[in-house]
Amino acid sequence: MHVAVFGAGYAGLTAVRRLERALPDSVELTLVTDEPYHLVQHELHRVIRRPDVTETICVPLENLTSRATRRIERVESIDPVSGTATLTDGTIEYDYAAVCLGAETDFHGLDGVREHAIPLKRLEHAERIRAAVHTAEGGDIVVGGGGLSGVQVAGEIAALASEEEYEKLAQLGEGTYGSVYRARHRRSGFVYAVEEFRVELDTGESLPSETLVWTGGIRGPDALAGERVATRETLRGENGTFYVGDSARVTDATGAAVPASAQTALREANVAADNIAALVEHELTGGSSFEPSLDRYGFDSPGWVVSVGDDAVAQVGPTVLRGQAARAAKAGIGAAHLSSIGAITNASTLVREEL
Repeated sequence: MHVAVFGAGYAGLTAVRRLERALPDSVELTLVTDEPYHLVQHELHRVIRRPDVTETICVPLENLTSRATRRIERVESIDPVSGTATLTDGTIEYDYAAVCLGAETDFHGLDGVREHAIPLKRLEHAERIRAAVHTAEGGDIVVGGGGLSGVQVAGEIAALASEEEYEKLAQLGEGTYGSVYRARHRRSGFVYAVEEFRVELDTGESLPSETLVWTGGIRGPDALAGERVATRETLRGENGTFYVGDSARVTDATGAAVPASAQTALREANVAADNIAALVEHELTGGSSFEPSLDRYGFDSPGWVVSVGDDAVAQVGPTVLRGQAARAAKAGIGAAHLSSIGAITNASTLVREEL
């Protein structure tokens, strides 16, 4: 019997580690992902200003998994009916699978956005944004998207630009003024189209833009034809294929739509892994013709936290935190995740860097 996990983000890594503990040795377990490391995605914006953070938030998979076979390949497509996945170098067959491929940036078909904007999903995106700030000649850097990701990116860019300006003034001498960077929040319209140095809004207004960073939404991965697969609370799709994290649009046990987030992906992964393990055990032991009852996912968010440059804001239950308390909450979330996957050194380093 063969179980596959596609993706090694929050959901994929959590699922494969749980399955390593739950599945008998006779069951083959394979992890397929296009990068040889696990990325702490919610800290990626930090790399824009502090490239050295990369070493803390990227953890080699060989340090995090034990018996699972790792295949560093891109998943091109998945056929849940036949239980096969097409990879960049061949195909893989499975009996059960957890599809944890995350999401891609959605450009919504807007003219020029894909061609001219920089998303923030991978390390190279953060590096490109940093380079754009370094080479900026006083023009505006526009962040499209006002969700948590957009706020965090804008905060890092503003902080980095401020540091750059300070260095320029110090080099030029007192009383000499270089280019001026300003952070502004505009919410008077939606992006309609983008040209090389200009962003057009649906209000008819036009914004000058030397660089556009786009955080305006997500879509499903290419392997799922850009769709986020709709699933119910057991996370099971067709046959033995489960969809977890941002790859799925989940309706939970209460009938509520589940938002895409890291905490959602982590908790869903535990449910999916336990359900796969239960089905495997049922099949191996020759149980009754009735499948076992599967666990159901119920969404329950303890709150949220967002960093804005060196500051942060958090909501824990009804309480809103700011300043040092919010920064500690932000650092604690990342450190808790790193500790849970066995990256203790990375966890302690992250806390020191954040606080």
